[in-house]
Amino acid sequence: MLRIGVISDTHLPASGEALAFLADLAASRFQGVDMILHAGDIVAPDVLAAFAPVPVYGVRGNMDPAAPGLPHKRIVRVAGVRIGLIHGWGARQGLIQRIRGEFRDEALDCLVFGHSHEPLCQREGNLLLFNPGSATDPRGLPHASVGLLEIANGSIDGRIIPLA
Repeated sequence: MLRIGVISDTHLPASGEALAFLADLAASRFQGVDMILHAGDIVAPDVLAAFAPVPVYGVRGNMDPAAPGLPHKRIVRVAGVRIGLIHGWGARQGLIQRIRGEFRDEALDCLVFGHSHEPLCQREGNLLLFNPGSATDPRGLPHASVGLLEIANGSIDGRIIPLA
């Protein structure tokens, strides 16, 4: 089984405190993952180094500066599964339709996104829609959260992990 840690909307500056928070997250909630996906609003791309040596694949969110290695969207192919990764933009209303439109010509097994800060793990047909919520800013929700994707036998499942 392959395990993927999923995080979004961290909004963290490149500080010792931010790096310590993410390193603790990596050692606890993401212990033993094979890779990490960050769905944008990283703010300071240098903070992704806190997850080393685990590989991190990220995308640029609406609060992120342009940075090498942070595209607007990407497809991660792993263990026979295709995962679309994007941040999202605009109002919560219609967010899923907008991000699905970005991948309309792609056969995805999972679509990971952020932006709304609202956790979501839901199937639409054969597609798993997955938003880990925000690891630092739950915006009125009971708790911050991250996510975990698990791939086995060409199938992908997810779960939201509260940070309470």
